[in-house]
Amino acid sequence: MSWEKEVEEIRRRVELAKGMGGDENIKRQHDGGKLTVRERIERLLDPGTFHEYGALAGVPKYEGETLASIVPANFVGGTGRINGRRVVVGGDDFTVRGGAADANIGNKRSYAELIAHELHIPIIRLVDGTGGGGSVKTFETVKRTYVPANPDFDVLVKLMGEVPVVAGCMGSVAGIGAARVAASHFSVMVRGTSQLFVAGPPVVKWGVGEDLTKEELGGAEIHAHMSGSVDNEAETEDDALAQIRRFLSYLPQSVWNVPPRTTPDDDPGRREEELISIVPRNRRHGYDARRIVELVMDRDSFFEMTPFFGPSLVTGFARLDGFPVGVMANDPFSIGGSLDGPASDKMVKFIDLCDTFHLPVVNFVDQPGFLIGREAEMAGTIRRGVRALYAMFQTTTPLVAIMVRKAFGVAGAGHGITTGLNLRYAWPSADWGSLPIEGGIEAAYKRDLAASSDPEKLRKELEDKFNAVRSPLRTAEAFGIEEIIDPRDTRPLLVDWVHQAYEIVPTQLGIRTRTMRP
Repeated sequence: MSWEKEVEEIRRRVELAKGMGGDENIKRQHDGGKLTVRERIERLLDPGTFHEYGALAGVPKYEGETLASIVPANFVGGTGRINGRRVVVGGDDFTVRGGAADANIGNKRSYAELIAHELHIPIIRLVDGTGGGGSVKTFETVKRTYVPANPDFDVLVKLMGEVPVVAGCMGSVAGIGAARVAASHFSVMVRGTSQLFVAGPPVVKWGVGEDLTKEELGGAEIHAHMSGSVDNEAETEDDALAQIRRFLSYLPQSVWNVPPRTTPDDDPGRREEELISIVPRNRRHGYDARRIVELVMDRDSFFEMTPFFGPSLVTGFARLDGFPVGVMANDPFSIGGSLDGPASDKMVKFIDLCDTFHLPVVNFVDQPGFLIGREAEMAGTIRRGVRALYAMFQTTTPLVAIMVRKAFGVAGAGHGITTGLNLRYAWPSADWGSLPIEGGIEAAYKRDLAASSDPEKLRKELEDKFNAVRSPLRTAEAFGIEEIIDPRDTRPLLVDWVHQAYEIVPTQLGIRTRTMRP
């Protein structure tokens, strides 16, 4: 007695499932410059590690008692490994009904979320097509409509506070598929071949009369550069998959695990001469904030997240002596590094992300304050900025600030938790106060300047007077700043700090009291 016949039938059905939507639809996918879902999963995971579930699910066609063909479910899911660590991955198969949710079978998408939730491992969503949205063709099949629901959305909410959630926008994604991309800690889309929208061009044209192409409505220029709905853009699908792998390399498996340290290959005591002159003496001149990060962190370890949205704030991940850390830096080449509405939103998400997964944060501060002006007021800068300050003051992960240059006003006070230990090191280029001296003179001495026979001469005299007291050494004399350091000592000091930080991290593991929001 043997079950070999049944096992062979299982193998046959699995091979049928690998045919997806058929050769013609696969060719159409390739002709559109896109990989199939199975090709994406194969390239994303470590070779030979994918273990699929639900491969036999589909719509069968029988000839008598024999299965003649099957249209497989339009979602492929399973577990695998990335850099040796286990993950859940699920992707929409656009070759079968455009990946529409109501062509799904047995709720395979939600099963992937449950695996991640129950086993405490990261989840990667490769969303293509409606990726969970509906199609009116279903009404024709079931002969009725239905009240919309978001199946298992409660699990999606829980996951944001438990495990890393990553989304790849791999095609034209609409409806709840778009929501699944946004409901993530990190998302990436491919320039030119992926778009994201609440509703696609036909629905938009019918609903609001706008006649737009898919790219005009929801391309990478819209969402990676302008709306911030997607964090990063990629040039190719392989680039997108590589970014997903790299993002996960800095994150722990879950909030119950310590972020993974890699074997360090950089001198922990390295002192870079370039740092002593990288900040210009002229306060109106900028410098390369990313270059500072590269000089201080482990070589080639910086991975930038959300580079185009809210560009006055640089955010990303790097390593110090092999330990992963979150990095923030103000970019003086973008609105002087000011905190505007988009940068505030970006700061909230990034700090929450680091706090959720217990990543220590290094903040390179050059903050002239909230962006000012009528447009900034109309954009709700103060409201959004206060949310950013809340995020900073609610964080519990170890944080250190390097006071590179400016720190002014309410936004400048958001460089750390100023009511606590507020660990920080200042460079000699540091410049701080309630507001910049130059603008403060205009406000405080408005009448004197107006009444003066030579207002420019008076302004210069006042500036010289106040410049004499703006030196950070004066602040240090009153213990208003704890340490002023040689910029070349920044890396050795931070390496010492990160070892101490990672002694604290294990005491903070678990779900934090504030659930992270996308």
